[in-house]
Amino acid sequence: MSDYQTIRIDKEGPVDWLTLNRPEMLNAINTPMVTELREYFGGLYEDDSVRIVVMRGAGRAFCAGLDIKASEAREETPWGGGMGFQGYLAEVYIRMRRCPQPIISLVHGPACGGGFSFVLASDIRVAGESAKMNAAFIRLGLSACDMGSSYFLPRLVGTSVASELMLTGRFIHADRALATGLVSEVVPDSELAEAARPYLHEMLTTSPMGLRLTKEGLNMAIDAPGLEAAMAIENRNQLMCSKTEDVKEGMRAFIEKRDPVYTGR
Repeated sequence: MSDYQTIRIDKEGPVDWLTLNRPEMLNAINTPMVTELREYFGGLYEDDSVRIVVMRGAGRAFCAGLDIKASEAREETPWGGGMGFQGYLAEVYIRMRRCPQPIISLVHGPACGGGFSFVLASDIRVAGESAKMNAAFIRLGLSACDMGSSYFLPRLVGTSVASELMLTGRFIHADRALATGLVSEVVPDSELAEAARPYLHEMLTTSPMGLRLTKEGLNMAIDAPGLEAAMAIENRNQLMCSKTEDVKEGMRAFIEKRDPVYTGR
């Protein structure tokens, strides 16, 4: 799918800039957006031309969560693995974590409910000064445990803060998000895109396999039952990297005090 209607993909070499593109609706989530995000993140799994994804929102918000009016007007419910729209949307977050490319979220304005979960499912988060995020589900008569929030949030900020945010639905603003480790830095909204560039530059100086396997290794280590299980994944990934031409180039470049030129092989 190349002709997206609710998202925009701007390619900058090996970096995809993914923009949620329903600014008139504060980038609220509707069925077409879910379909397009599922297609996009699913396609990344076997796309070695994309090394990093930067995710952001057009207009005044990152993503205001579910488009409730569109949801009520929906005539046909997606199958979603037998769970309807619930399962259909949930698959987006699974594909965000499954894809081997690191995802940087640039957050400004509201990031609520499912939009908050887009932020949580990313690998690196940078907030604009206007950013405010919440697990909005509980304010709508639902459980706050939705779209991976109960999995991601305690791992990012700890159980106490996660419980506070999820049991109340209160907003966490940019300054507190930084203090709790939810985001890596806070910058003026107008400088968000520029703030992403040091991360892009540093990640693009790594080997393609090393970058992919680092995301995979972190994913597995977070849920590993113990040290030995985590180290088994580390050992496997290092052995895979050690067999590449890129590791030879990386070591030569280090000795020769120059930047490495990686080929992905």
